[in-house]
Order: sequence, then C-alpha cells, then structure tokens
Amino acid sequence: MNRKDFLALTTLGFLGISCGISKPNYTSKMLAIQLYTVRHSISKDLEKTFERLAELGFTEFEIYGYNGTFFGRTAKEFSQILKNHGLKVISSHHRTGITDDGDGTLLKNWQKTLEDLNFIGAKYAVCSYLPEAERSLENYRKLPEVLENAGRISKQKGIQLAYHNHDFEFLKMDEQRNFYDFILENTSSDLVKMELDLYWISKAGLDPLVYFEKYPERFPLWHVKDMKAVSKYFTEVGNGTIDFKKIFEAKEKAGLKHWFLEQDSSDKDIFESISLSKNYIKDKSYFFK
Repeated sequence: MNRKDFLALTTLGFLGISCGISKPNYTSKMLAIQLYTVRHSISKDLEKTFERLAELGFTEFEIYGYNGTFFGRTAKEFSQILKNHGLKVISSHHRTGITDDGDGTLLKNWQKTLEDLNFIGAKYAVCSYLPEAERSLENYRKLPEVLENAGRISKQKGIQLAYHNHDFEFLKMDEQRNFYDFILENTSSDLVKMELDLYWISKAGLDPLVYFEKYPERFPLWHVKDMKAVSKYFTEVGNGTIDFKKIFEAKEKAGLKHWFLEQDSSDKDIFESISLSKNYIKDKSYFFK
C-alpha cells in the first residue's frame, strides 16, 4: 500500500480494523488529539509530525499557539497542509490577552483570528490557560466579561468559544464557591462553553459528574488524559487512576461533542505514550458509544 492510499484509509477510520471483525468503526472523528502533546516534534518538523499522527489513526486535531500564523504558516498555507494530509482542525487554543501582548488573544485582533479559524475549518476557539500573572482576584472578576465579549464575537463568526481549565480554577474564591463556579455562573451557557480537562479536575479532587449535573450540556469538549496514583503526574490513558468509564457514561448529560487525547509530558518517547493510550482506548467501547 502506498502512502496516499494508507492516509486515505486512516482518514476513513479503517486503520487496524479488518473487514468482518465485529469491532466499532474507530473513525478519526472519535480519535482526536491536542497537538500540544507533540509540541517538541512539531518544532522540528510539522508535516512529519502530522504524518506520524495520521499513521496512528489521528486525523482530527486541536491546535495551539496561533499568533497571526499557524506554526509559522499563513491560514492559506496551513489549510493546504491539512488538505494534503487529509487532516481536520476541530478547535484552537488561545489566551485572554490580559497580560499577553501577542496576536491571537481574545483581546487582540480577535476578529482576524476568527477569520483565520474559519478559513481552516475550525469549529471551536478555546481560552486555554491563565498565566500566573492573571490569577488575581481582580482579574478573575474581569474574566467573565472578557469571555462573554469574545464569545459574542465568536458566535457571530460561526465559532463557539469555550474555556479550558487547569487545577487552579478550583481554588476557593470565597466561602461559597471556587473560581471555576464563578466563571460558569457569570457567563452565558450559549456564548461560553467549557472544555473540561479530566486530568486537572481530578487532580484538584473534584468529580466531573457533579459539574455535569449542575451545568448540563455545558461541556462539549474534553481533554482525556490519565493521572498516576502516587505522584499525580501525567500518564497514558489506562495506566492511571481516572475512572473514564464512569465519566463517559455521563457524556450526554455533559453535552460532549468532541474529545481530545492529551499528555502534557511523558517519561517515554511521546509517540510511544500516544500508541499506548490509543490501544487502550480502542479496547474500551465506552469511549465511542
């Protein structure tokens, strides 16, 4: 099989699944990855990284690092690279711009950012991370308005805004609530959805199902990664302590639309880690029901 035919089969979701075997059809739509996982490989060779991910069955991505370009490519150039490899971008990560001065933030050139995201076919734009300088009480109080305004503009451009958590959002804001609840309670459920990182909420000691019940259909995007038992460090999906079966059984209540494999770092070669996670995921039907 030549490379072109191989990538075509990968895109259709037939990688590793022979005709007549009664297993789920693992399409690329079901098996997506946040490219931050392979950031070191991308810094060396973007297209080679894409080829390696496609060979593993990943043809849908969440991207990071937009600064007026996509990994140094214009929207037109990047779109052509995606087409050449049969790939699709679902979502893109961005910062607020409260303390960052670069392009591509919610507060700087957001209209142009959305135009570029539309050009490459993305559906979601996600506020990805608050640097430590933005984690003051004053900035948290400003954040819902920043998100609402960006979400309104995004909606007008046909893109859904979401907010991605780490663990620091679950620190107490006051006696009644944490910062994450404050964001949820003070933003529109239509304009600002949530991308729930299952690792970080678990590390903070909270149960995702509690949030699904309290804020139903607010969580269309998830980051799927696992946590070691003792160190609480990142590990491959299936090698840690997170009860993914329980969480995925509540996906309709959550409003899940897309989920992305992610592993921030690894004690192995990162592509080995990705392969281990992928193999575990393919063996567990609850990820795809």
